[in-house]
Amino acid sequence: MAEQDDRQDEFDHAWADSAEYKEPSARARMLAARWKENPPNPAPFRADPDPAGPRRSSWVSTAVVLGCVAAVIVLLGWAQLRSAS
Repeated sequence: MAEQDDRQDEFDHAWADSAEYKEPSARARMLAARWKENPPNPAPFRADPDPAGPRRSSWVSTAVVLGCVAAVIVLLGWAQLRSAS
């Protein structure tokens, strides 16, 4: 008997989802009220507010990475040469 009472006390999500009228969220109500007085400016879908500057060539990035790798190899070789002496 107690198990049946517990089931009745639980919230029935299927019943709530089948409701004819669903109240909008607090944020939706706030935005609707704000936009009634001051509508937002139209914006394209997923607009980029601040476009990036000109892209560097991928060759420049590759040269920087290879230069750093070469510098590390030279530094490690120099350190090994000093420790061997």
